Amino acid sequence: MNKEKILKKILSGSANVKFKEIAGLAEAFGFSLSRIKGSHHIFTHPKIPELINLQNVKGNAKPYQINQFINLIEKYNLNLKK
Repeated sequence: MNKEKILKKILSGSANVKFKEIAGLAEAFGFSLSRIKGSHHIFTHPKIPELINLQNVKGNAKPYQINQFINLIEKYNLNLKK
């Protein structure tokens, strides 16, 4: 699934998002994987002081973490890189 479709899926309120989809989307918004500690994948952005924590739970992302990611995108007015 392409990044724009994944973003539309998330913005429509879907909580059924694969971990690989949200991790790829985070990278498409300019985040990079900084470290992994247990199931926690920590992403950083060069222009944002806040971190994104995503967890892989049986192949899916946690819904509250997806919401935190969307809030950061909106707060900092980030654009999807093509």
